[in-house]
Amino acid sequence: MTTRRDFLGQAALTGAFFLVINGRGERALAATAEGALARIKLGEGSVAPYAFVSIAPDGVVTIVAHRSEMGTGIRTTLPMALADELDADWARVKVVQAPGDEDTYGGQNTDGSHSLRDFLLPMRIAGASTRQLLAAAAASAWGVPTGEVVAENHELLHRASGRRAHYGEFAAAAARLPLPGADAIQLKSEAQFRYIGKSSVHIVDLGDIVRGTAKYGIDGRLPGMLYAVVARPPVYGGHVVKVDSAAAAKVRGVERVVRIPASKLPSGMKPLGGVAVVAANTWAALQARDLLKITWNDGPHAKHDSASYAAHLMAETRAPAKVVLQQGDVAAAFAKATTHVVAEYSTPYLAHAPMEPPAALAVVKDGRCEVWAAVQDPQTTRKELAEFLKIPFEKVKVNITLLGGGFGRKSKPDFVLEAAYLARETGRPVKVTWSRTDELQHGYYHAIAAQRAEASLDANGKVTGWLQRGAFPPINSTFKAGEKYAGDEELEMGFVDLPYDVPAMRFENAPITPGVRIGWFRSVCNIQHGFASGSFADELAHAAKRDPRDFLLDLIGKDRHIPLDLGGFKKTNYAGSETEYPYDTGRVRRVLERVTREANWGSPLPAGRGRGLAIHRSFLSTVAVVIEVSVSPEHDLTVEQVDIGIDCGYVANPERVRAQLEGAVVMGLTLALRGEMTFKNGRAQQSNFHDFPLLAIHEVPKKVRTHLMPADITVPPAGVGEPGVPPVAPALCNAIFAATGKRIRHLPVASQLRA
Repeated sequence: MTTRRDFLGQAALTGAFFLVINGRGERALAATAEGALARIKLGEGSVAPYAFVSIAPDGVVTIVAHRSEMGTGIRTTLPMALADELDADWARVKVVQAPGDEDTYGGQNTDGSHSLRDFLLPMRIAGASTRQLLAAAAASAWGVPTGEVVAENHELLHRASGRRAHYGEFAAAAARLPLPGADAIQLKSEAQFRYIGKSSVHIVDLGDIVRGTAKYGIDGRLPGMLYAVVARPPVYGGHVVKVDSAAAAKVRGVERVVRIPASKLPSGMKPLGGVAVVAANTWAALQARDLLKITWNDGPHAKHDSASYAAHLMAETRAPAKVVLQQGDVAAAFAKATTHVVAEYSTPYLAHAPMEPPAALAVVKDGRCEVWAAVQDPQTTRKELAEFLKIPFEKVKVNITLLGGGFGRKSKPDFVLEAAYLARETGRPVKVTWSRTDELQHGYYHAIAAQRAEASLDANGKVTGWLQRGAFPPINSTFKAGEKYAGDEELEMGFVDLPYDVPAMRFENAPITPGVRIGWFRSVCNIQHGFASGSFADELAHAAKRDPRDFLLDLIGKDRHIPLDLGGFKKTNYAGSETEYPYDTGRVRRVLERVTREANWGSPLPAGRGRGLAIHRSFLSTVAVVIEVSVSPEHDLTVEQVDIGIDCGYVANPERVRAQLEGAVVMGLTLALRGEMTFKNGRAQQSNFHDFPLLAIHEVPKKVRTHLMPADITVPPAGVGEPGVPPVAPALCNAIFAATGKRIRHLPVASQLRA
């Protein structure tokens, strides 16, 4: 795995200053010295497709954002880091979006909380290199030593002579100079930062978002375009037997009715198939779709029922399964136990439900394809388009718009392929729009899951043994036939990687055949694993008659680094090096201590109120949550206050981190309280926000307080977008128990509170 030291050393040989990240998160250095020069395109009036930064003659700096913006602020934070090292005036910086091009920009898959930890340093190096080239060009023109020219707030200064010039005056000359070697790159000290680590920079799209002029995937427009909606198989794996489109064709504005072939199972990222209505406007297409008379063959999942499936998953956790991690002798620990605790937990199917459902605009002409879409992974989108249309990869272009929410849904480009297929069939630009019902009933779902946990306590209330079994359909089942066991990366999401010091531990995974299309979801398997482990730790504390906070601190144990190779399971560490990102239980403990202190843990509360605590490590960050609730005699629940803290290493943009944590609280509470997709006869039963409700503004916590653990620039940044969600549900349920004595082990809470 590449470290900072490796990176700088290799950069000296290659002239490179950015990393290539492939779709699996493996990092490799790339680019030649010649190519690296092209990546600092100074002196051009506009940015070439492969450039990160350009400076126009008037001094305006244009920086390319190469990751997808879906609310995390990454379209601001990475350019901001480059601008800071360049010492640019942010008021004279323009940010533009890169198209999908891995050869130029490295990995663009905005998923897995990778963006900042993979690209903060490369963007800083790009900015520092550009600053030094400008200074060298000015020094040469002024006939003074390079070291006497400094860059300061968009200007080059030679203090001894009083000469000064804005960046645009020397951009062209700087572009002709060789890049500085790795040992000559002069990064700023933390004390010199103007933007990095501060909350002074607003997101670059804020004005457009507030005014309603920001462009999302659904806003795509081209001359002569058509609009399409698709009637998809109501059951995953189904297909059209016959269709009567006579009535639909009579709707004013309808141009064509087109059958889209069903993809072979497992469908991966290919379209589900069905019947498309292509019209002059979306309204006509929607009205006509309702008039289609389609006979469906429901395929192999016609009898899928989520209630009986959930019971099957739970039954699987009650019998021995595949051992994935074993340390010590659990059976012996159980045999000697003073107390034996058993609990079963379940979480339902979840839908992504982004505020902007999928939408894509495509043109297919002369053997080429160009699309405009809200996608998280433009490289995979290009690859899937090329394969689906059977055209060369280099003849596919993907333009990335703003994403009105993603949560992992928009890393799967099936909706983009639908648009491209219809554009090819009609010979016109076509935009496909999914309705809210389409998104809920035909998306990729977060897996339903069952967890069974058992633990032994000795006479002192210390945990001596821990056994946990998990059963859920794996994500790989969507991409490869016969996949029944969870992948290692799924198991390493809060299952086999607990921070607890328990002498004997065994974790088992049951084989499960899927019933619907499973896909990535914000925080992925940390959702179900975090709920189980966070709830079970609280149950053990009460079984031991201990305060949950004190019990957790003892369970974490002494400060140590947990090895990645433990109990026969080799962890990937979220593709982070063990040197840069050690599993440090001391940092876990300190987050717990900080948040409980800020939440005034242990102070008395009136009857009907309670506090709950949970902690979870994911995406190389640790998050602790304390939730305070009140429950009325009529069982009405109010979330009074939430304290959430994170150790994510260096915080490059504090305001964005706080926003992500606040959003994670709202999403986590929504999922815990109400999130549930159910299926009968293979068909999704929910269709819109009336039966898949989100938290309304009057229901959000009265107070949400965020706490960021301090770290200097030498501590590498870790994930932020996803880690905040998993501990919210267990903290909520633990708080309800503290207030009422009622233990909730099955989500959603709303269906359990009055039971």
